Amino acid sequence: MKKLLIVAAIMATTSVLLPAQATASSKRDKARQAVLDHGRGYYKDIFMNSGIGLTSRRDLPVSEALKLSMEYFEGPDRRHKSTPQDSLLQANVFYGYEDDTNGWLLYPDGAPRFRMLYMNGGSAIKHAKSLTKEARDNVYKYVANGGSYVGTCAGAFFSSAGGYNAKRNKTRYTSYYIGLWPGYTHSTGLRKSTTGMDIARRSPMLRYYDFGGDKFVKDVRHNGGCYAYDGERKPMPDGTEILAYYNFNDTEKVKIDGKPSVWAFKRGKESGRAILCGSHPEGVKSGERLDFMAAMVLYAMDGNPTPKPKATLKSGEVREMNKRTEDNDAAFTRIGDRQYHHFVVNVPRKCQKLEIALDGYEGGEKYDLTLCANYKELAYTDQAVKRVVSNGCTKSLVIEKPKAGRWYISVLCETTVSTDIGNNGTIYTGDLSVLNGVPYKISVKY
Repeated sequence: MKKLLIVAAIMATTSVLLPAQATASSKRDKARQAVLDHGRGYYKDIFMNSGIGLTSRRDLPVSEALKLSMEYFEGPDRRHKSTPQDSLLQANVFYGYEDDTNGWLLYPDGAPRFRMLYMNGGSAIKHAKSLTKEARDNVYKYVANGGSYVGTCAGAFFSSAGGYNAKRNKTRYTSYYIGLWPGYTHSTGLRKSTTGMDIARRSPMLRYYDFGGDKFVKDVRHNGGCYAYDGERKPMPDGTEILAYYNFNDTEKVKIDGKPSVWAFKRGKESGRAILCGSHPEGVKSGERLDFMAAMVLYAMDGNPTPKPKATLKSGEVREMNKRTEDNDAAFTRIGDRQYHHFVVNVPRKCQKLEIALDGYEGGEKYDLTLCANYKELAYTDQAVKRVVSNGCTKSLVIEKPKAGRWYISVLCETTVSTDIGNNGTIYTGDLSVLNGVPYKISVKY
């Protein structure tokens, strides 16, 4: 009897996982790790936009919690006027300049350079107006080409098709908001407060965290945010996934209880996933609110598509990858820093030898390209059957008596920029020419 009482006392004071709970926890651990392991072929994981009119944030706790690499641009927030220098620096980042004609978000061929873009709160319209149309188009292109996106408060407004006022039946800012989610946001009218969050019953956020078992997160900061509007005049777009709802019962302040607070949209197989959140979980460093933000980041990055090969290489043909961004020919465009280019080779039966040759152009000796080959799966450096890692662009790889069928060949640009932190965030130093891409030639013989 004494033993039973002791065991009961221990269980009352200690968190004990039952077998079913332990299995669920293990599945969530694996789900989180699977997403994190999927992030190969990008320069870095997260780019944080703290640009003109947005909250001047320099750290993002979720990136530290998930051990994700990050860079950021910071401009003056909505309380301060921007200078011409601020505008120029922001334009360089999001649209490009001579040393980087495509901007930081995109590789020379238009592929996403970062795995995810996070956009802070603040003033959505002030920030949108501070960006040129070309810069806004680049953000849209970034997601359309496979980069994922998380926007909180202003970041949610900005990525919608526009703001909507149901009482007046009026839309606003449709020419400035970029429509990553083609629906309309509606202001909550709630400022300087907190809200509860009810996780949707089948929300994919539950793949990664259990939120204490009650699917509820309390006291998430809220300051003038939004919800996803769904009505006869502005119905919810097909494909919208509701991830969480507001739990806010003070109807004397606002009537937002049960309104969608977090939602996701993925336009197609080749696009990234956009996640919009009306509140502010981004600054929290621990607990369920951090898990709430982390679940959004993980589900967004889980939407990055599998890369498509550039082409099928044929024996004896030399493929020249030397086009620039301005040529708008992604299949033949140069490779960017820390980027992979993938190719396919269909090896015939009874092939005695597969020879792969990689060559650079004049001046290519200052860039380091890695050549990899793998059977039936994309040839990343950590899983390639064969790889050649050495200085310069020129190298060759030979596979004796290769298996018949599909082989994947990849080129990885190891050369990248150096970084520092300045008054407006990340600064690139070193040889910036790599930002406009490294040209090379590739051929196979079998």
